[in-house]
Amino acid sequence: MNTKRLAAMDIGTNSIRCIIVEADHKGGYKVLDDEKSTVRLGEQLALTGAISPQAADRAHAAVSHFRKLIAGLKVGAVEAIATSAMRRASNGQELLDSLSAEFGHEIRVISGVQEAELAMVSAQRHFDMEYKRYAVFDLGGGSLEITTALGNHIEECYSLDLGAVVMTEQFLKHDPARAGDLEKLQCHVRSQLKKLVNRGKTQLHTLIGSGGTTTAIGSMAMSALGRSYASIHGYEVLRSEVVHLLAMLTRKTLPERRLVPGLNADRADIIVAGIAVIEELMRFFGANQLLVNERGIREGLIIRAMEKHGLIPAAPAPRTWRESALDFVRSCHVDEPHALHVARLALSAFDALSAPFNLKKSDRKMLEAAAILHDVGYFIAYSSHHKHSYHLIRHAELFGFTPRERELIAQIARYHRKSLPKRKHETFQALNDADRERVERLGGILRLADGLDRRRSSTVQSVSCAFGGTLFTVRLEGSEDMSVEIFGATAKKDLLEKAFGVRVVLAAS
Repeated sequence: MNTKRLAAMDIGTNSIRCIIVEADHKGGYKVLDDEKSTVRLGEQLALTGAISPQAADRAHAAVSHFRKLIAGLKVGAVEAIATSAMRRASNGQELLDSLSAEFGHEIRVISGVQEAELAMVSAQRHFDMEYKRYAVFDLGGGSLEITTALGNHIEECYSLDLGAVVMTEQFLKHDPARAGDLEKLQCHVRSQLKKLVNRGKTQLHTLIGSGGTTTAIGSMAMSALGRSYASIHGYEVLRSEVVHLLAMLTRKTLPERRLVPGLNADRADIIVAGIAVIEELMRFFGANQLLVNERGIREGLIIRAMEKHGLIPAAPAPRTWRESALDFVRSCHVDEPHALHVARLALSAFDALSAPFNLKKSDRKMLEAAAILHDVGYFIAYSSHHKHSYHLIRHAELFGFTPRERELIAQIARYHRKSLPKRKHETFQALNDADRERVERLGGILRLADGLDRRRSSTVQSVSCAFGGTLFTVRLEGSEDMSVEIFGATAKKDLLEKAFGVRVVLAAS
């Protein structure tokens, strides 16, 4: 058995999921396998009070498959939980005992509050919410778990029987859904939230969601805009998009819903109820933004298991996006002093241009990240390393950035050398007008800053930048001859001049 390999199985109301990982020496992990089986334990549960024999048979088949998978990968430790359906079913304990025997490991039933805490553990690993008040939720087939928090401090945890399967069976008995039935569902969700959840006096701008309905919302919203980021994880969805998706799907029949781009056909029969619950949750908290957490409860379970088996310290200090970027830089053996120095020079130029060109705080963060990461492509090859950097960054797991931001950071880094953005560059052309301008401007700043450290020796110790009229003056500070750096920056000032419509003047103090 491999003591660094862990498996986590989550038996939910709609599906059973199993993830297998291998822990690394940094406190992280690599996913070896991640599978889902849609078993619908909650089918007719509200009507009969028991899990049906057919659903139990499907669960046994799935658990048997996962047992063989875990054995084949020589997993050293296994954690398995069951949630809403097992809690509610009259024959839940009986089925749990037989599934545990089939699985060869104990399966524990956890409470709704424990579910909420696991979802929170996962969210805190991927989203930078320092100093922000927000809510994390996980919507499954049987229940909705909610955690409110301020920064890394949990305020309250809740569990409500508002799962997508339960709400579908209770309210949506016709296809397509009747307007009156949908209104009854929405009123019920609204009433339960008001009755059981303390919203507090402050509205929450952001919700972080996990579960199949949430990832389906992200996939459909992304498809509707014609976007194709490397991952749905961290994708931003506006409440208006959720409202439009609900209206569109409500009008469609089940066969039509199965054809909607971004929606898994297995979820088409419960998606309307699921989105209705999430839309009401956003309305309740006054939230305009939904962030998709593709991992959720089973990752929370993996993290807790790693702590339990001593593979990571319990409750490690939350990392920052810079630490995440630097971890990636080090894994690619990048010249770190050069990367950090280029970042400092780039930020000096950015700060001089930010007010006259209305550059945003988020732009500054993306520029700094791109500067730190711009040379990771060397890990593959020197030749075309700027293109390799693009692909590596695009697929990297960078803490604190959305899929859109990762794409922009990758493109900013891609243009730090060689050709400027062109029409034939498909990934650049796929951006909207505002983001194309953003890539050109931030890429231009990075390109110039990289030229200012041509010999990778920090010969240009700092720069003083000033913008006036059509001139952008960059005064170089240093104690040695800086002619090579002036030559390098002169050769790489082209994109900045084009993007901002200025002439760059370089002067050595």
